[in-house]
Amino acid sequence: MTDRTMILGMHLGTGYGSQALSWRAPGVDPGNYTDFDAQVRYAQAAERGKFAFLFLPDSLAVTRGIDHEVPQATLEPMLTLAAIARATERIGLVATGSTTFNEPYNIARQFKTLDVMSRGRAGWNAVTTSDPAAAANFGQSIADRPERYGRAHEVIQVVQALWGSWQEDAWVKDPATGMFVDTDKLVPVNLQGDHVASRGPLPIPPSEQGQPVIFSAGGGAYGLTIAGRYASGVIGAAFTIDDARAQRDAVREAARQAGRDPDEIKYFAGVMPALGSTVEDALERRITLNADLFPGRVPYLGHMLGLPLTAGELDQPLTPAQLNSAHASPADPRSANALRVAREGWTIREILAHGVIDYHPTPVGPPSAIADHLQEWFDADAVDGFWVQPDVNETDIDTFVNEVVPILQHRGLYHHDYDGPTLRDHLGVPHQYGPVARNRAAD
Repeated sequence: MTDRTMILGMHLGTGYGSQALSWRAPGVDPGNYTDFDAQVRYAQAAERGKFAFLFLPDSLAVTRGIDHEVPQATLEPMLTLAAIARATERIGLVATGSTTFNEPYNIARQFKTLDVMSRGRAGWNAVTTSDPAAAANFGQSIADRPERYGRAHEVIQVVQALWGSWQEDAWVKDPATGMFVDTDKLVPVNLQGDHVASRGPLPIPPSEQGQPVIFSAGGGAYGLTIAGRYASGVIGAAFTIDDARAQRDAVREAARQAGRDPDEIKYFAGVMPALGSTVEDALERRITLNADLFPGRVPYLGHMLGLPLTAGELDQPLTPAQLNSAHASPADPRSANALRVAREGWTIREILAHGVIDYHPTPVGPPSAIADHLQEWFDADAVDGFWVQPDVNETDIDTFVNEVVPILQHRGLYHHDYDGPTLRDHLGVPHQYGPVARNRAAD
């Protein structure tokens, strides 16, 4: 048993799954890209598993590989979550919103409306945008990092001020006196920065959690500053326990430097479980799904291992001579795991099916193996939880909820029910309404 309990989020994306060819998986409707009923169904399954939140990324341009692979984001995350909000009751709703190509008033209005609509379940993943193709869609070019993050700080501060501009007791709605709103408690923000400005106020009352929860997904010194000052959740990417622990420690220290209790910020590592009845079954499912992609990935696997590999070797394990020469490339943090898997004697095709080139760690095998991976990282104080990216949403969300979640619950690692109705309750983070004094003073 542990005193802490694991927090889980579910990645939704386009509604197909984490694998690039998940749209072709057996039992999947290829038209799910525009099927919001499918997204609702997956959200309800995650809610049945008591997931704290859904996470929808965003892309402001057509993503590469779309001729054969699924896009990287849904049609529009806020509208998708609005549909999901009406068909769910507890699960949090977190969407990415760019601080680079959105004005703070629009962000404040959209996310607070979602928060009120969902009765206090909304979260904003505040990110900058560095994709030149996205910039071109707004008739702009990408500014350098200091300018992008300078704008991000201003946008977040203005958004928080707008969220608090309708004061918590402003909505009187008293038929006897005829007063609907005490307009003395609707306060303009009148903020002007170097990049953005807003007069306010925002005509939206508080939700059951006050205002949306801010998340962050940026790395490096600039991203840590954003996370430390404003975020209650950090969407992370780490390939080892040591890496995850270092990232978690860094965001907690950033919060401490911003005058916050570090327990106010929760770090979530990504995980891409490959579920099956056995390891071999899980690998076979991935091999069947990704058969068209693996030949093109062999040369990069060779780069990771320091070997000249070709697609003609796909169904062979590395030879003893190759294993003696192989070494993990320092240029890719996934290389050490790729070398470990290769040394177990799998064929190159099976090595790739282990997800060694995936964007997050891939535990492979039966539900107990997935639970073991999550527990190992959690018990090592490397994470507060995970954002889970199943291979195929149509089948794997239910499998995770039905078979992995009960194991975590039996081990005392995961709750049996929600602790309250709001996203702040799910995360165990404090109430906030409007900007807090430390953030105003920090700039």
